[in-house]
Amino acid sequence: MRANTIKIENQNTVRYQRNVFGSRIIPLIALILLTSLSMSCKSTLLKESATIRVTDPNADASVKHLMLRIKEIPKSGYAFGHQDATAYGLGWKNNGSIYKSDVAEVSGDFPGVFGFEIGHIELGHEQNLDSVNFDLMTRLIQKAHDTGGIITISWHPDNPATKKSAWDPSPVVNAILDGGVLHPKYQAWVAKVADFMHGLKTKKGKPIPIVFRPFHEMNGSWFWWGHGNCTPEEFRLLWKQTYDLLTNTYEVHNLLYCYSTDVVQSEAEYLRFYPGDDYVDLLGMDLYHKNSTEEYITLLEDNLTLLAKIGKQKSKPYAMTEGGLNMIPVEDWWTNVLDKNVADKGIAWALFWRNAWPNHYYAPFEGQESSEDFKKFKALNHVLFLEELKNIR
Repeated sequence: MRANTIKIENQNTVRYQRNVFGSRIIPLIALILLTSLSMSCKSTLLKESATIRVTDPNADASVKHLMLRIKEIPKSGYAFGHQDATAYGLGWKNNGSIYKSDVAEVSGDFPGVFGFEIGHIELGHEQNLDSVNFDLMTRLIQKAHDTGGIITISWHPDNPATKKSAWDPSPVVNAILDGGVLHPKYQAWVAKVADFMHGLKTKKGKPIPIVFRPFHEMNGSWFWWGHGNCTPEEFRLLWKQTYDLLTNTYEVHNLLYCYSTDVVQSEAEYLRFYPGDDYVDLLGMDLYHKNSTEEYITLLEDNLTLLAKIGKQKSKPYAMTEGGLNMIPVEDWWTNVLDKNVADKGIAWALFWRNAWPNHYYAPFEGQESSEDFKKFKALNHVLFLEELKNIR
């Protein structure tokens, strides 16, 4: 069922009945019928999700339902996502007593997809590498899920050998694989990831389904798990062994696994590190606007067309898992650069990076020069923020 269709029909039905009958009774009846229709759609999705296949054979029912929701999204458009949307923004940081986002301040609605980062969970720290408290993060994830949002989690673990950041490219993957000298250390790290994932539950104690996106941008050379710092075979083993630790050893069953590259030049490059269909639920690409607008438009066209082709071949949903233009200096960037070049590609969502500092942000805030265009972007029927996305249940 198309979420924006429900929204539009609801508005039009109510307006028509008021004009003709001048009564509040008919609009109420219309609302009841629409609510019933929505519940029927929800029941259908839940029923279908019982038979859907994901990589984890013991996945919680909520994971299968999430997968079905993700597959439904492109039928209505694509969802807007933002990293750390409710954790902090320009000039504010969540101290546990507020719930806001720069996106909501500008548009009047929250993102449909909420991105979070668990780097430093492996070290046992109270805060992640961006100074977000993990207990607060858990509460923000619970809130995002409770309101109908989709949660995606990335992980930038420190280099296990040098103890420096994820951006230290010193080779280490072979050492943390099964039989390697650092494998016990890495296994203990994954155990901490598992503990965090186990703690993501609803108020009723049910698991919250997560799109987990580890070891991303592996075709680039800037991470210790990236191109030139490990072989494709080592990467595939790292992915499979991490999956096996989480799923079988630590019995984490609330995850969908997302494989996402940086910009690629060919299908062969995209699949070079691919661990196999049995270990991946979703496909993604991280596509940032770094150079000219013309170059970015070409980049979007070439890469998302390729991603759509691979997604259809493998019958897997796909998304723009990171992206954006830092500081968004182009006034009409959202409608004339982004949307015009992603709307027809079949992506489930486009997630934009975090609003960290005055010179590092990827979503507008009040008064930012692209904020008026962002409102127009939000008003497009095929762009799904939280209010629209939550209807796809």
